[in-house]
Amino acid sequence: MTPGIEQAKRAKIDYRVHEYVHDPASESWGLEAARKTGVPAARVFKTLVVELAGGELAVGVVPVSTMLNLKSIARAAGAKKAAMAPAASVERSTGYVLGGVSPLGQKRKLKTFIDASAQDLPTIFVSAGRRGLEIELSPADLARLTRGIFVSIGQ
Repeated sequence: MTPGIEQAKRAKIDYRVHEYVHDPASESWGLEAARKTGVPAARVFKTLVVELAGGELAVGVVPVSTMLNLKSIARAAGAKKAAMAPAASVERSTGYVLGGVSPLGQKRKLKTFIDASAQDLPTIFVSAGRRGLEIELSPADLARLTRGIFVSIGQ
């Protein structure tokens, strides 16, 4: 059990865990998750950590079929700019390894921004905290558990 699954369990929300065999040679871990779980890529979301101007970290949750718009997440966070956070910073602040970063159960609570497209879906899939493990939950529950804000941050 990962910290992300533990958080969902403690919150007593409806969720399902989906496991698949991760291929380390896969070029896109997010698209691999969609393919191996049989779910459209628009319902599988990746968790990306950015460093805002001033050094603060924030989380962007976007469909694996899109890219994170750095200008949009910076604007949403009230920062002048954003860049992808260094791997060491991501792993230290979240407690997860790259490719398995979950928006749930992170060591440090970071500002979280969820792409607005999630609101149109009954459930979405996000990493459960390791490669090859996804958790399916409602977008509303994800926002509540992460204190996330829905905003258009994908491109």
